[in-house]
Amino acid sequence: MFIQTEATPNPATLKFLPGKVVLDQGTAEFRDETEAAAGSPLAARLFSVPGVTGVFFGYDFITVTKEGADWQHLKPAILGTIMEHFMSGQPVLANSSFGDETPEGEFFDEGDETIVATIKELLDTRVRPAVAQDGGDITFKGYRDGTVYLNMKGACSGCPSSTATLKHGVQNLLRHFVPEVQEVEAVV
Repeated sequence: MFIQTEATPNPATLKFLPGKVVLDQGTAEFRDETEAAAGSPLAARLFSVPGVTGVFFGYDFITVTKEGADWQHLKPAILGTIMEHFMSGQPVLANSSFGDETPEGEFFDEGDETIVATIKELLDTRVRPAVAQDGGDITFKGYRDGTVYLNMKGACSGCPSSTATLKHGVQNLLRHFVPEVQEVEAVV
């Protein structure tokens, strides 16, 4: 098994490409060991590597966020952990319904359904594919009084350029196609 790595705009996050499907649908993010232990054997293994502080799964990639240690010291341990996991035949997620693609927690006024549908379509077709290239994801959380609330995940979470991505990229795109949108805000 050959696993490629790619740098992301976030210097604390590295993208790992195992050459196979990681999640066939949706994404999953783990921010601590407890969350990982409950949701993913692979994420739990990755959190056992000292310095790992976040794990994100996309369709064909894994992003790992670190604290402290240099990538040159962490990268071999992470590569070994990913390889061992895929060779073991264990699933990536503990249960197939785990993940964050459900619209739970979304908020918007009933009268704004058409606006929200357009916003979601633009996010799914134009924003999310581009952000996935950098090892992250952006999902819709809500819309109220002209403000769109989005959740940044994976390499995007905590990235120094995420504010620019939101304000200059996503906000301008949404304003262009949906005149009702006045601004875009990140939520955790």
